[in-house]
This record gives sequence, structure tokens and C-alpha cells, in this order.
Amino acid sequence: MNTRTDYAWSTPRGLVERPGEYPETTELWGYTDRFAYRQGEQVDLRVHTTAETFDVEIIREGARPETVFTATGVPGTRQETPADAYATGCGWSSCLTIDLGEDFTPGYHLVVFRTHDDHGREIEQESFFIVRPDDPADVDILLVHATSTMLAYNDWGGGNHYRGLPDGDRNDIPSPYSSMHRPIARGMLRKPVGAPRNAHTDLSLPIGWEPRHPTYEWAWQRGYSRHHNDAGWANYERPFTIWAEEQGYRVGHLTQNELHGEPDCLDGAPVVVIVGHDEYWSWEMRDTLDAYVDAGGHLARFGGNYVWQVRLDLDTGVQTCFKDPSADPIRATDPTRLTTAWDAPEIGRPGAETMGLTGLGGAYIRYGSAVPRGSGGYTVYRENHWALTGTDLYYGDVFGQAPLCIAAFEVDGCDYTFRHGLPYATGADGAPEDLEIIAMAPAVSGGEDRWSGQVPIGAPAAELADLYAGIYPDGIPPHHQGPGYGSSMVVTFTRGDGEVFCAGTTDWPYGLEANDPFVTIITRNVLDRFIAAGRDGAQAPATNTKEQR
Repeated sequence: MNTRTDYAWSTPRGLVERPGEYPETTELWGYTDRFAYRQGEQVDLRVHTTAETFDVEIIREGARPETVFTATGVPGTRQETPADAYATGCGWSSCLTIDLGEDFTPGYHLVVFRTHDDHGREIEQESFFIVRPDDPADVDILLVHATSTMLAYNDWGGGNHYRGLPDGDRNDIPSPYSSMHRPIARGMLRKPVGAPRNAHTDLSLPIGWEPRHPTYEWAWQRGYSRHHNDAGWANYERPFTIWAEEQGYRVGHLTQNELHGEPDCLDGAPVVVIVGHDEYWSWEMRDTLDAYVDAGGHLARFGGNYVWQVRLDLDTGVQTCFKDPSADPIRATDPTRLTTAWDAPEIGRPGAETMGLTGLGGAYIRYGSAVPRGSGGYTVYRENHWALTGTDLYYGDVFGQAPLCIAAFEVDGCDYTFRHGLPYATGADGAPEDLEIIAMAPAVSGGEDRWSGQVPIGAPAAELADLYAGIYPDGIPPHHQGPGYGSSMVVTFTRGDGEVFCAGTTDWPYGLEANDPFVTIITRNVLDRFIAAGRDGAQAPATNTKEQR
């Protein structure tokens, strides 16, 4: 969520993926012209390589991966690439066109490009596309991929919404523009088993401990993007999809682009699911999701860090996010579309109105020096909630703790108070009146620097203070004043005729990947309830677990 670079991480720079950066290497990159298609359409593969030929394999990913297309000996093309391709797109010509016939059934398709260097070593790079279901009602789960967050962190070409523009010092300036017409940074779509996570999962830390970030160290050593863990299929949607298919659920796939451009794309879905890191949303995406829930739809979000509004132009393929409201040129003319935190008063649409929680009410756990010795799990407060049925969890119990750490990295919460040992949302930040807080974990707005800038802490607390100064020019509201303490929460609430479950953490999918019994049972409870209600065409009857207030 940080809006400026922690200078201790500025050297070494890490991998920079763009043509000509490493002249002695064999280059191979490719991308598709869209993220999602329907069966019967065509996909253009736009590929740059310094090799004479390359091969293509397309794999329908999931619990049982299946190769659905191969091509060998495709003639290679050296493509002209703009210096600012990260912002404007590569503009490469098509090297191969593929008809999405009967072999391309709905699902997530990984595109693998391969060639060999002068020493005979295999070079591989990945892209992807989704084949959409014909009708959202045909699946049990409609999984929305957080492609706007992927765009924000994708640093292929040298820049993203976090860094890339030189400022004359060791820091980089973020690019407010990110193009979808370019390859995806290495590691976001595919990586080796056992690659480290953003969150550290140590069982205990000694006195005098200093933060380390194995995920960055691994990236530098192995030649992956420093942002390989921040977004993308390999980190979040893939483990959820594999788990869900193994459980027998039929999973359909969409991207946020469809929510942005097609207001009816969710109609008929029994349940819409979001997992992992969905930090970035456009106004139109929220409109589509809110309308679906208001009309009786069901949203299950197992994700965290809901913070930023973006503007997305599907014609040019460019996503815009200035973050600093004073830098956005439309501030004076259209303040509701400011590309800054949703909780900014000028926008007038708090994030908690959609998700029940907000990234500004949560932030970080077990990332650098942010709550480094936290349990990594959730403490139960409402043990009789329907989502916990069959878990045998009691008030005060903790689930998902270290070394699993599902309440970790970037998390969401809301302003709350305690009465008689139970947490209640105050509503000061837009949280719904009927929000039920099932479980919580302490979080902080950023890491504390106890090392005078000599140790990389990852997400300095000062960054959020800078953001508050920008989005609250008339004074920071009381619920954001103080030392920057927040929480990660697991909650439910109703909206219109629909119902929402939200586990506000990026790392919930890792609990499913590990088949943790508590995480698995809770996830199944949510999905089964919402699917049944969605099939019936009506909201499931509410289970009254509220206490007298």
C-alpha cells in the first residue's frame, strides 16, 4: 500500500525486464491483446524475442492442468519497444493468432513461451488469458481476478504504480500510468514451489531481531521481479482455484476489466468470489459489484488491502492512479473520480460501503517490522456465527496462526469499539450498521523504524501519515488519529437484498493451499451457504447472532 519507496530497498535494484537491458542474454516476452475472451473469439499473441524461433504451450490451469495448444518453431521477431512501455504499452505486432475453439473450455489459461539461449539453456516467459463462462449461472463460483492490482505492481518495462521514474536519488518515483498491453512481471503468473511469501512465518523471533524480506532476497538471487509476490495468479487465484476444484466446485473466471466495462457481467452468478490482493478498483467496477449484491447477490471476499480508486481506459489499455490527490489533474473538475484512497472525503464513497472493511482500517501484519511477533492468526469473538459452524472454535481461540499465518501481509479492518468483551463497528469510516465482527487480529499502519534507515522495514508508518495529510486537507478525522493501530477482521453484513462475507487479509488462500481444517471449513461454510442461496434466487435466511446493544 506504500505510496513512496522505502529507500533502504533502492539498492540493489533487482530485475528490470525490458528489451536491451541485458544485451548478453536471449530475450523472450509476450502478451495477449486482452485478459479475457469468450469461446469462439481469437487471441493475438504479441511476442518479442532475439531468438530465431520460439515455442508456445497453452495450459488450462487448475486442479488438473491440461495442455490445450502447442506450436513449435514460430518465427521470432525483434519488436520496437517504447522507453515508457510500462505506461503506454508495447505496441508490438501479432506473431500468432489462435482460434478459441472447443478445446478452449472456460477457465484460466497460462501461455508459456519457450526458446533456448546460445548455451542451449531453456528460456521461458508466461502470459495468460481467461475464457469466460457462457453464463455465470452455469458455474458454482464466479472468481473475479484482481487484474487492476496486477497492473499496479507489474513492473515489466521498468515502472509501475510504485516506482520506475528516476528522481536523482536512490528512490524511484511511481508512474501514475500502467499499461495492460505489455508482458507480466516474472513470477506473478508462475514460480517454483516453495518461493517465499511477503509475510514472514517464523514461530518466534529473538530479542534484537532485525527485519529481513526473504521474498526480495529470493527474487534478486533467482532473477524474478521484486514484485513477484504482490499480485497475480501464481500467488492468490491459483491456490484458491486448485482448492475449490478439488472440493468439487465449478469455478468460472472473470477479470476486473469485465466489471469495469460490462455492468451485467455478474448477473446470475450464485456467488462472486475475490481472493488475495485486490487493492485497486475503479468506480465502474464498484458499481457493478454493488448492484449485483443489492439485487440479492452474494459476495465472498477472502482478500485484503482495499484502498485505491483507479481510472481505467479499456480502449487504450491504460490504468491511472496518482495516489496523491494534489497530483491528479481532475481534482478540481471531477473530485469523485480522484485516483487516491477511497476513504478520501472528496470521493464520497468509503471503501467499507462495498467490502465492510477498508485497507486504511487495517494495513500490515508480519511484514517487516509491522507486528512482527503477532500470532499470524485470527482471535475468535463470535463463536456462534454461522461461518464457524463445525469448527469447534471457542471465544478467544486462534486459528490460522504461525507458521501458517493467514492474518498476514496486508489486511483490512474498520473503526471499532468493545462492549462486554465483543467488538462492534462504530460506522465512523462507512462500515455498515449490521456488520458482525467474527474474528480479529492486531495490525499497524506501517512498520516502526528502530534502525535509523539502515534496515529495510518494508512499509514505513510515515507513508500513511503522508497519505492522510493529502486526503484530509481539513484535518484528519478522529478514527484515523493516534499511533496507527488497526486490525484485520473477518466479518459479514447485508447490503440491499444481498449478503457479504469478508475475510480482510491477502493471505487467506495460503490456508486453503495447506488444507488447514479451520480455514477450509469456514470457506466451505461461506461458499455452500451463498451458492445455495444464489441457486434459490433469494438470500439465505439470516442467522441472528447479534447481541443486545
